Amino acid sequence: MLEEVERWLSTRSWSANERPLHRILAAKQRTGQTVSVVLPALNEEATVGDIASVIRHDLMRQVPLVDELVVVDSGSTDRTSEVAAAAGARVVHRDEILPRLPAVPGKGEVLWRSLLVTTGDIVCFIDADLKDFSSDFVSGIVGPLLTEPDVDLVKAMYDRPLGGTAGQGGRVTELMARPLLNMHWPQLAGFVQPLGGEYAARRSLLEQLPFPVGYGVELGMLVDALHLAGLDALAQVDVGVRKHRHQDGQALGRMAAAIYRTAQLRLARGHLIRPSLTQFERGEDGFEPRTYSVDTEERPPMVDIAEYQARKAA
Repeated sequence: MLEEVERWLSTRSWSANERPLHRILAAKQRTGQTVSVVLPALNEEATVGDIASVIRHDLMRQVPLVDELVVVDSGSTDRTSEVAAAAGARVVHRDEILPRLPAVPGKGEVLWRSLLVTTGDIVCFIDADLKDFSSDFVSGIVGPLLTEPDVDLVKAMYDRPLGGTAGQGGRVTELMARPLLNMHWPQLAGFVQPLGGEYAARRSLLEQLPFPVGYGVELGMLVDALHLAGLDALAQVDVGVRKHRHQDGQALGRMAAAIYRTAQLRLARGHLIRPSLTQFERGEDGFEPRTYSVDTEERPPMVDIAEYQARKAA
């Protein structure tokens, strides 16, 4: 491991309990910064309500850490929106944000558009499929942004059990993202969960970053933030254990392809001859090919969008 990364691990990796809530709140009051929490959601009626309820109770009613809680629904066909609203979140539908620009499917698209419907100086993203959710996920990663003025982005790190076995979740991380980062961006080798969906950042950083529209958003954001702000502006906080819905192997394959594409663009800004992935499923007549397109589109930095500029000027 690079000496720089070893130093970073000792100075920019923390545990959530290192910053008690009273210290975080004092820093928020002193600095006057506001905090927005965004839950990107697609058919998450089983979990989104519990997450929103915990955040509302622990971090908005009991203590004033979170200023706004927004669920961005990216086209759910279940009761995600109704459940989220009943739990006290403000629900915004993806297609209602920046309507002049037709939305494309993907998590990164939702995160990018969320910048237009939130106002916080700090924006915290939380996946909407988490089970046994704790508000430490929010306070843990928001805390350093309030107490450390030179930190711009904080990722959560955690154990990810799979089928009752500790540490076996995060298969795409171990098979795709970690090798890519170690080989091409070794400064980022110290991140335990580089693809984790729980992270917080200053709006002033997020609005300058391009957003891959799909699953490559987390890797792309980390790499771009490294180049824009430097390693010491990035940090991670241990928040314990993350339990969520796991995807099947073929879905993970498509995720890995999108992540590889995101990395490729950042390595060479090159051209993919065939931005697609063929997988196989057993059918009545044997194995049948299924070909999927790989996310190749990216949204520009939000600061370049006219509607966002107009809102900032207002």
